Amino acid sequence: MKKILVAMAVVLLITSCQRKEEPKAQYQFPTGTGQTQGDIKLLEDFVKKEPGNVNAWIRLGNTLMDNRRFAEAIDAYQKALAIDPKNVDVRVDMGTCYRNIGKPDIAVTEYKKALEMDPRHPNAHRNLAVVLADDIKDKVQAAAEFEKYLKLAPNAPDQMQIRQMVQQLKEAKK
Repeated sequence: MKKILVAMAVVLLITSCQRKEEPKAQYQFPTGTGQTQGDIKLLEDFVKKEPGNVNAWIRLGNTLMDNRRFAEAIDAYQKALAIDPKNVDVRVDMGTCYRNIGKPDIAVTEYKKALEMDPRHPNAHRNLAVVLADDIKDKVQAAAEFEKYLKLAPNAPDQMQIRQMVQQLKEAKK
């Protein structure tokens, strides 16, 4: 019995002295923009070398937009659209940039062009509705665009907020 107790004590001692590994942290992608001026410079250099690379122009535009450099993002998006004029996502992003530099009328034009190409693009409807409601003050059309968005994306993460906005817009026009 004494030998068993000693053996158990040794096993416990050994196992308790072993170095316990901390759980390894999983890689977390950065939140927020995460893109630095260095990233922008690399992309600018890349598009100089390969001006026909539409994906590079789009990436540059997106990075500039994420860094709130909207006018420069518009330039990059225009270059991308010169190569791929039917890229609806780029046109929608460019519309958002126009709104952010205080040109809501041009933003509306870009969103409508996007919707001519793809009437089922939910973000084009949503973004158009925001500009119509907040900047153009066309509550009737804004509510209609929000409703189209909800029809296309009924489970969107912002659907409850959008439903409230539609209700407010409809009440305001009475």
